[in-house]
Amino acid sequence: MTLQEIIDDSKRIVFFGGAGVSTESGIPDFRSVDGLYNQKYDYPPETILSRTFFLSHTEEFYKFYRDKMIIRGVKPNAAHKKLAELERAGRLTAVVTQNIDGLHQAAGSKNVYELHGSIKRNHCMRCRRFYDLEYIDQSGGVPKCSCGGTIKPDVVLYEEPLDDECVSGAIKAISEADTLIIGGTSLNVYPAAGFIHYFKGGNLVIINKSATGADAAARLVIREPIGEVLGEIKV
Repeated sequence: MTLQEIIDDSKRIVFFGGAGVSTESGIPDFRSVDGLYNQKYDYPPETILSRTFFLSHTEEFYKFYRDKMIIRGVKPNAAHKKLAELERAGRLTAVVTQNIDGLHQAAGSKNVYELHGSIKRNHCMRCRRFYDLEYIDQSGGVPKCSCGGTIKPDVVLYEEPLDDECVSGAIKAISEADTLIIGGTSLNVYPAAGFIHYFKGGNLVIINKSATGADAAARLVIREPIGEVLGEIKV
């Protein structure tokens, strides 16, 4: 059965995506040969992107964050656009993403569960006032709120739990889907990767360049770039 046939036969599609969805927009992933985990810094990226490091070395955190986590001038690719089109057509009920770049919303998707947060949202740790990405990008050193509090990006750092409301919504969407398309993720990041076990539908589709732990259970496995694959789908 082809992906087109599965989509044509589906009424409640959920897409579960990772870094590979955004690499075609020019955003590097973390674990590839050229990813952030293979670059050299004074501290390992896993250490820098931890809550402990953020609280104890906030200025160093923001140097790395502005340099590597804020990617400027990127736009949604064919995968983001097709998923938004499927949602508008009433075929796709939700996008569950591990990405923090906001590109699904930029493409027009409305029901997006951002498991690891978003660089687009930032809040004062003292008064909770909202600040946009531009403010963080253009401020020097540690960005401060008008109340004097430190501003923190709404991204889930190591040592931090996922948002309960986001988790509940994502699990509900996956559990109610008849088709789950997993794309651009090796399914190595937990607890997010464990969410796919809530899927009880008949069509599990994997679109990823490398093997995943869910391949054996999938009805269809595609090893091509996700933008090319989804870009060819007719809605």
